Amino acid sequence: MEFSIILGLFILGTLLGSFYNVVAYRLPKGESIVYPPSHCPNCNHRLSPWELIPIFSFLIQKGKCSNCKSKISWFYPLSEICCGILFVLCYISFGISLDLIIALTFVSMLIIVILSDYYYMIIEDSVLIVFGILLLIEIYFIYGLDVLIKSLCGGVIAFIIMLILKIFGDFIFKKESLGGGDIKLMFIFGLIVGWEMSIVSIFLSAFIALPISLLVLKNNKNHEIPYGPFLSVAVLIIYFAHLDINTLLSFFII
Repeated sequence: MEFSIILGLFILGTLLGSFYNVVAYRLPKGESIVYPPSHCPNCNHRLSPWELIPIFSFLIQKGKCSNCKSKISWFYPLSEICCGILFVLCYISFGISLDLIIALTFVSMLIIVILSDYYYMIIEDSVLIVFGILLLIEIYFIYGLDVLIKSLCGGVIAFIIMLILKIFGDFIFKKESLGGGDIKLMFIFGLIVGWEMSIVSIFLSAFIALPISLLVLKNNKNHEIPYGPFLSVAVLIIYFAHLDINTLLSFFII
């Protein structure tokens, strides 16, 4: 039974991951996410159903378009696999519960955020608004009004702290230190993990980003690196590990 659930969630994750890729690729360009149907960006060949099977289509076609033989980015199947794995982690972390609904919604948003920030260095307001509203509705119906108010307060505080950090960073570096999307994203973090752990995610993301940034900048000093993916990975670690401020404080006190 458990294996069936894990397999089902992995397949669901890969299917939605494929769709989230479309959302992340098209929305920042102002394109519809439903029309035109999925097609090869090189020759505009409309993909048939067998070419839309997550992961397997890439393998069967050997990473090439069936029509023009142009290479398909490995990033597509990788993002599908990652989405499937994250959906499974949601189940492992929260089981079959109402919390699983919130987890799947939160993870879905983060996948789109990571992809769009990677593609264009943009975190779409529409994505944050839609998923933010969904999460607020879920929190209200699952936990009640008191928890919803507490979550909102956490989101607002996290947003304000991130905004202060941006203003300070812009002053120190004499240029934009953080994007507006990163600041708005912090509001969603505050809703889900609280403002304290949202701040922890900033430091954790910086720790994760440092070696990768140094490696990238070593090869290209002018390359800009999106920060949203690092923030997202950091908050996922905190979320799945069920870390809270009391656990961290007790660890350092010991």
